[in-house]
Amino acid sequence: MRLFHVSEETDIEVFEPRIPTRKDLDQTKGLVWAVEERCLPNFLTPRDCPRVCYHVGRETTDDDKQLYLSPQQHHHVVVIEQKWLEAMMNTTLVLYEFAPTSFQSFDENAGYYISEEAQIPIAKHKIDDLFQELFSYGVELRITHDLWEMHDAIQQTTFHWSMCRMRNALPKG
Repeated sequence: MRLFHVSEETDIEVFEPRIPTRKDLDQTKGLVWAVEERCLPNFLTPRDCPRVCYHVGRETTDDDKQLYLSPQQHHHVVVIEQKWLEAMMNTTLVLYEFAPTSFQSFDENAGYYISEEAQIPIAKHKIDDLFQELFSYGVELRITHDLWEMHDAIQQTTFHWSMCRMRNALPKG
């Protein structure tokens, strides 16, 4: 298994555990977050870009596939707002790869892993073309004016899904 942390910062040498900002997590334990390669495409956008991501899982039904996937056999979709296209073209990301030994699964659906120990990356990969990187993973990128319709709909399906930075999405309605 390969684990990554995606960042716009190019010079991180050590990832120190940080207290989570999410209020549903223990505020006394610092964590280092990583994502497994299967879900890495969900993070191949600018950090603050709101997005709805979903991919096929073992339990995904044929009906859901027909309704939400293009006929080109894509199995992973990332949906962003049109206003983020320019940022997508002008953002460079760095993939910091971690040894998985001290990580534990936090959310299998989203591919999140956590560690309470400081982490030194075992590799670093720079990505200058986010579109090409997404396409290299076989991801279909969709552009929309309103993320909220997909946000609400995809949660009612049998796909594995993840919503990121929705607080930055255009207002619902």
